[in-house]
Amino acid sequence: MNLKKVTILFLIIINISYAQTLLFKGDLGEFESASAFTLTPGGQFYVTDLAKNEIVKVDTFGNLIQSIGGYGWNSSTFDEPIDVFATDLRVYVTDKNNNRIQVFDKDLNYLFLIKTDEQINDANNFQYPTSCESSIQGDIYILDSDNTRVMKFNSEGNFLLEFGNYDSGDFMLSSPVKLALSQDSKIFVIDENKLTVFDQYGMGLLKLNSSTEPENINITFNNLIVNTPDSLFYLNLQNPNNKFVNITPNDLDEDTQIVEGIIFNRNLYILNETNILHYLILNEE
Repeated sequence: MNLKKVTILFLIIINISYAQTLLFKGDLGEFESASAFTLTPGGQFYVTDLAKNEIVKVDTFGNLIQSIGGYGWNSSTFDEPIDVFATDLRVYVTDKNNNRIQVFDKDLNYLFLIKTDEQINDANNFQYPTSCESSIQGDIYILDSDNTRVMKFNSEGNFLLEFGNYDSGDFMLSSPVKLALSQDSKIFVIDENKLTVFDQYGMGLLKLNSSTEPENINITFNNLIVNTPDSLFYLNLQNPNNKFVNITPNDLDEDTQIVEGIIFNRNLYILNETNILHYLILNEE
């Protein structure tokens, strides 16, 4: 991927329309106040529901498979589960107000947590995390909103490094809200009206300026989507000649508040607070 080309393309993000035909197929699931979702390669959705402090697992037909949670601070309970990321084997839940990441297996059985010791004044402590993902190599990246930085841990939850803070110079973050990882382990961070990109070692690569302020980001395989509450913008990371394009369905209800979007196998899934909207991508250019 040629990131220098992307810099220019992101600047004109809102000026390009997507040559597409989207066929609405229906809605999936039922939530009270969804905050994030993820889709595994095996076709399972995991959704965080803030109102119930729950994690809900549904299939691509909308069938409820499982849910866990409730308000609390013990394992498998949550206090504002703000983000979720899953592979076919593990599920990572960002439990914001409990200052921790809870890790589960694919069946939502509790495995372990990543939580720093609040009683010790340690520079490696994180507070109020807002996003977490793992790389293909198994490394875990956490967005520490209180200290405006990204923290990297190994697959067992041991701290490795931090970046995005004042030591990152021109790539210092100011108000980061979400992160996502590409297949080549580049870290994309939404920071106000910028998308800041780091490599897996914390080296800043570039900043992508936007004329909007995205609220969420999702990368599934090579499909990158950022969104505002009323618009979705897509970039194919595999083809550097492609451009960020607006892929908001024309028939989307104007009252719909977009939480997050995913493109997977020519399907567009849009999460709002109460369900997942499913569109089939019939053709594209």
